Amino acid sequence: MSTDAVPSRAPLWEISSRVVVFAAVGAALYAVLGIISIRIPGTQNVDIRPAFALVPFFGLRFGPIAGFFTGFVGNVIIDQIIGNGALTYWNWSVANGLTGLLAGLFGAAVLARAHKEAVRLVLVAVLSWLAMFVAFLSTITDMWLQGLTLGAWATLAFGALLLSNTLVTLILTPALDAIWEPISKRMGR
Repeated sequence: MSTDAVPSRAPLWEISSRVVVFAAVGAALYAVLGIISIRIPGTQNVDIRPAFALVPFFGLRFGPIAGFFTGFVGNVIIDQIIGNGALTYWNWSVANGLTGLLAGLFGAAVLARAHKEAVRLVLVAVLSWLAMFVAFLSTITDMWLQGLTLGAWATLAFGALLLSNTLVTLILTPALDAIWEPISKRMGR
């Protein structure tokens, strides 16, 4: 596989019509598919949400702005639809957005160097997980917002989310990327 496997992009922070379209599509897909989730009993409203794989995928493939918008707006819409209120858990929506943003930044810095398909897919998994881990550390604000102790946050909120999103980011995000790769090549990107 050649180095053109990862599409060349405009500057990371440019807001073009392409970025806006992919951000809107990503947020809509995440919002609709994110409703399909399984609540983990005994946690602080943590779900196994397979659609979360879309957040780092959109960041990696379409840049940090599209990734942030996909995660933040998509999660706000999911919360509204399931009855939590659009910004009741705003810090978790920000963490979703940060996951997409960080995945976009990590991907821009690393993925262009991947010359083999298998290496690229492993990097997609690792970068997606790393972005998710770092971004969701920001939910420590639940200690003040919901009165949790550090131990309660670490086990009932962050730990449970880490478990569910690790499964999603290590399996589904690389699968999405593998599916998108031939489409991207056909589109000349």
